[in-house]
Amino acid sequence: MLVKIKRSWELPDRAATPESLYLSRRQVSKSIAAGSILAAAGPILSACSEEQSQAEAANSGIPEEIANHQSGANAYYPAPRNSAYTMDRDLTPEDLATSYNNFYEFGTHKQISRAAQALQSDPWSIEIGGMVESPKRIGFDDLMRQVNLEERLYRHRCVEAWSMAVPWSGFPLARLVELAAPLSGAKYLRFETLHDPSTMTGQQAGFYEWPYVEGLTMAEATHELSFIATGLYGKPIPKQNGAPLRLVVPWKYGFKAIKSIVRITFTDERPVTFWQSSGPREYGFWANVNPEVAHRRWSQAQEEPLGLGHRVPTLLFNGYAGEIGDLYAGLEHEPLYM
Repeated sequence: MLVKIKRSWELPDRAATPESLYLSRRQVSKSIAAGSILAAAGPILSACSEEQSQAEAANSGIPEEIANHQSGANAYYPAPRNSAYTMDRDLTPEDLATSYNNFYEFGTHKQISRAAQALQSDPWSIEIGGMVESPKRIGFDDLMRQVNLEERLYRHRCVEAWSMAVPWSGFPLARLVELAAPLSGAKYLRFETLHDPSTMTGQQAGFYEWPYVEGLTMAEATHELSFIATGLYGKPIPKQNGAPLRLVVPWKYGFKAIKSIVRITFTDERPVTFWQSSGPREYGFWANVNPEVAHRRWSQAQEEPLGLGHRVPTLLFNGYAGEIGDLYAGLEHEPLYM
């Protein structure tokens, strides 16, 4: 007899809130006003004042057909849901998850959804190189033909102490590693975002080192939870959320989830990431969620789920400790939680 061992995040599908029951935009706006979380973020993560962000929010609405359009991609959605990845909380309303975003390439405030429509996401290709058997460039559609898309419900925890719970569509990062055929000496994956200051005007800011760079160890990249997202809420992933290819590692702070990926390099040297170079006293390589390790300027003990209007306790590794804790055995000397 086959006995299924329930993972820590698993609940029946009935526990997920149907999209038809999402809060209205008016209710969401009231929730934000009642419990603003912008004040928690310091100057590195929130360069605009709360007043400026609220003013821009009034003009940030984007017609759904524009926000979710990605030519040629709609045929892949909706992807079948993988019932092994469910959650203990309601899904974040779609209109909030797609309008309250960090994407520094388009600005340092949250209401960048309209500016992000300048991103040219079709056609798209990703370059794979470094310590691999054969460097290659793969077009988006070619990549989609070599993977099996699925939908997973994941928690997302921002380092700024806000969070959301969303249905990502995509495929395991391990599949992309397999397609890359890395050499045995490769220890890390180095990811890069598109660098195009002419359209991604936030990249004109001289106090950051562009392009945006992130990294994972090979063990992290091939873990079952690591995911490449190409869709969101059963549709192609919107540009402001990282179209067309975004990394998702749900046990880490959200800034690890690099958006609009154009290059992956396999290497034996640990990458220096974007936030490491921008704020080395506050951000490190690992960035695993831990409520007991505070940011230098605010506590990480609690978080505010978008639209909820109040804070809840933060979980170790964002609730995935039982699945990934063994990845860091023997690394106690490392600053794993920054």
